[in-house]
Amino acid sequence: MGYPQPFDLSGKVAVITGAGGGLGRAMALGLAEAGADVALLDIDKAGIDDGATQIGALGRGAIALACNIADEDAVDRAFAEVEARFGRIDILINNAGIGDPEPRKLHEYRTSDWRKVVSVNLDGQFYCARAALSRMVRAGSGKVINIASMWGLAGPSSVFPLPAYAATKGAIVNLTRELALEYAAQGICVNAICPGFFRTKLGPYDDAEFTAATTAFTPMGRIAAPDELKGTAIFLASAASDFITGALIPVDGGCLAK
Repeated sequence: MGYPQPFDLSGKVAVITGAGGGLGRAMALGLAEAGADVALLDIDKAGIDDGATQIGALGRGAIALACNIADEDAVDRAFAEVEARFGRIDILINNAGIGDPEPRKLHEYRTSDWRKVVSVNLDGQFYCARAALSRMVRAGSGKVINIASMWGLAGPSSVFPLPAYAATKGAIVNLTRELALEYAAQGICVNAICPGFFRTKLGPYDDAEFTAATTAFTPMGRIAAPDELKGTAIFLASAASDFITGALIPVDGGCLAK
């Protein structure tokens, strides 16, 4: 059963990248609970297979596609397969991303690590947005939800130095604004969610010092669970947000209010 209007996503098809676990898995399940059929993309095949099984148990259609979003051809093949399976793509949650391999100040930063972060966090979001938007333009409607970060709106060095992550997430913030303007007249909404500290594999939350630092930095005094992003994702994917585009929504326990 879908959600009540205007949050019901019945009949919609969503593509969610980085859906093998963490925030991507939570948002995939949330959109399925609201009625959407879901394509889960990730390099973690076991993770997306498990997610597809969970979505199938909800009575929704699901397809699990192993895909490295930093590979342009792989992205194009995956989106073509989603369209062949479901006939349409209404929603993209552009979520897949990585953190800096090692938190370092810029003068100590390795070029190979910089390129790796940029290839996933920026190039990958570009490939996925292009693949989705080319189909949404034909349909005359669509929702693109980019997952940026609160560190796309502020520098993370008050906690730890993450120059590549901050640069790519800042780029996604302004890319969101640009795409919102490019496609507003075509019935396509483009918005970004800017998460704070969520308990995922992106951070070493099994490290007591890291957890203490991030908890202390967050005004609400805790680390969020991935399921706490479901509501924001459903809102931006649904008709409830049809007059919202170019918005940047922090979900950060108050960090950016400081």
